[in-house]
Amino acid sequence: MNSLEKKSFSSFLFLYLGSSFIFVLLSGFWYFSAQKTALQSATYYKLQHLTDKVSALIINAHMMDEKLELPIADTGFEYMMIPSSEQKVYTRKYFKENTFTVLVSSAPQKHLSIEYVVAKTDTLHKGLESLKLKVISTMLVVFLSIGLISWLLSKLFMRPIRDKMIHIEQFIQDISHELNTPITALKMSSKRALQKKVYDENILRNISISTKQLYSIYQSLAYLNFSSQKQELVSMDLKPVLTQSVEYYTELSMAKNIKIEVDLQSAYLDAVESRIELLFSNLISNAIKYSMPNTTITMSLREGYFSIEDEGVGIAKDKLQDIFKLYERSSNLAGGFGVGLSIVKQICDAFKIELRVESELDKGSRFILQWKH
Repeated sequence: MNSLEKKSFSSFLFLYLGSSFIFVLLSGFWYFSAQKTALQSATYYKLQHLTDKVSALIINAHMMDEKLELPIADTGFEYMMIPSSEQKVYTRKYFKENTFTVLVSSAPQKHLSIEYVVAKTDTLHKGLESLKLKVISTMLVVFLSIGLISWLLSKLFMRPIRDKMIHIEQFIQDISHELNTPITALKMSSKRALQKKVYDENILRNISISTKQLYSIYQSLAYLNFSSQKQELVSMDLKPVLTQSVEYYTELSMAKNIKIEVDLQSAYLDAVESRIELLFSNLISNAIKYSMPNTTITMSLREGYFSIEDEGVGIAKDKLQDIFKLYERSSNLAGGFGVGLSIVKQICDAFKIELRVESELDKGSRFILQWKH
């Protein structure tokens, strides 16, 4: 990962873990508080039940003049009776003493000369210690699980960003390469023209071709940035637009000794002229780019139908589904930066044009456009 990716990854991980830690901490605190209150209440009522039971037996034995039979306390609970003769006074009825919880009851009311029944237990202390350990261990396990999940989520979160970064970096490299070729040609042609002081046909042709290549790149980039702008559709004849596009690329095809054969008839479509120009421009330039020298490009236009076929490098079958994706290229043979066919697909979708491609490696490709008028 580069520095930007590492920073994004760390920021996402920190925010996710930080918020998760606070949530787990608060949840653990609330759970502990609720369970602690429940344990305290249960302990108090058990102590109270024990003292009430012993007090009732004392009073009953005194009233009925019977022998006092004391109950056996539950495990963890103890009780004792304080006689009146000790003259001991408890200022608190319910309190903690070391690890014990103590409840003092004066319910005997000096029957059988017993002043108080005192019950105590350490079950609350043990319960709270056990609860504390349980909550802490659970929080630790949950937090470690969240940490692992957050790491995996961060990786998943960063994957599309990383893929996009790779595409953008590749796009920048490709477009730099694409721009370098015509710019270098313009520079050299201009230098030769200035040195010779005679503007011969070859120099002017090189300047013209390089200028058109730069303009083609500009059109593609402009579409990518401003294609969301809505424009009014008009019914237009595609023949003059296509004828103009073919003438525009004649110099480039001649430079590679590629022959262009056309069979054009009038064909109408509700569209935007600038978008149709870009559509044809990308299809023709793509055909020239991937065609070998001394080959032929064939175009046919009639009502509701257009096709362009080249005798170029072709496209592998496993790549046919990906060639219309942004930044994807079917071959590295002829350069490019992977936006031409994506733009073609976007324009076709915008004007409800069905787009198909037929291709075979080392034999060429055929792009077919069909629509209803």
